[in-house]
Amino acid sequence: MNKLDIIQGDALLELQKIKNNSVELIITDPPYNLGKDYGNNIDLKEFEEYLEFSEKWIKECIRVLKPHGTIYIFMGVRFISYIYEILERKHNLHFNSWITWFYTQGIGKTKGFSPRHDDILMFTKSKKFTFNLDDIRVPQKYYREKNNMRGANPGNVWEFSHVHYCQENRQNHPTQKPEGIIERMILASTNEGDTVLDPFSGSGTTLRVCQQLNRNGIGIEINPEYIEMTKHRLNQIFDGFDSVDLKTERIPLDLRKFDIRKEYLQNHIKWFLKNHKNTYKDFIKNVKEIYGDDIEIINDFIRFKTEETHNNYLKEENLPLTLF
Repeated sequence: MNKLDIIQGDALLELQKIKNNSVELIITDPPYNLGKDYGNNIDLKEFEEYLEFSEKWIKECIRVLKPHGTIYIFMGVRFISYIYEILERKHNLHFNSWITWFYTQGIGKTKGFSPRHDDILMFTKSKKFTFNLDDIRVPQKYYREKNNMRGANPGNVWEFSHVHYCQENRQNHPTQKPEGIIERMILASTNEGDTVLDPFSGSGTTLRVCQQLNRNGIGIEINPEYIEMTKHRLNQIFDGFDSVDLKTERIPLDLRKFDIRKEYLQNHIKWFLKNHKNTYKDFIKNVKEIYGDDIEIINDFIRFKTEETHNNYLKEENLPLTLF
């Protein structure tokens, strides 16, 4: 069983208590220095003061990160270049990816363009690091033998919706991150039983995802209300993460041969929707709209209510009963 530690305290002080080279992955969404109200503290420092603060927590994070470990840092546009320089030039970490998290709804502005993305830096402590590509692939648009039907690399532009205030899983926290984003990071950069650290754990998203993916988690949070919020989330029933990359619901458009389609659709459940049972309904709807198959999902397995629906659909559309 995985171990989850929730620590209340100042990140700079609590990080010093963690052993050297003890965690495989760090995911952190530190304050952006935008003046947000986090309950018992306001995120607003002088420019140089904020950089000094950032250098201190980054130094501690690098100390506790294992030699083959990875760090992901969410950061606003004003300071991200400075964070990049601290990681690469001051601590000799290896740059891997500059990830753009694109979302369809953002902060409204009346003077200037409303932001529709956040940035995430991915650095590794050495050139030898964990990266499980098969665990984070997304479906191909078309079936081709030369394609890897296990799916494609998701790239460095990720489209996930915000956790909207109308959603059931929305917490009373100003910068709650979608579970689907954290899921992708953890699946890519750790294996089961590894330890993930979040030094600014906020609403507890990282720990919630660790809980479901069988990873050990350490979360540090200064606000006691957010600590209680996290404990509550960890006790909730799980029926799927609160966000999903819409590409994972994409079904190849040319699976005309029934045997091939039947095999692929079953694999689709296993490969792409394993932690997203709450998307099954939309998946079933998409399959019926594209191919006319009447299916249901029982214990994560697809059952075709009638296999003749495939041939009937093709006949109605005057399509050949073979793969194009």
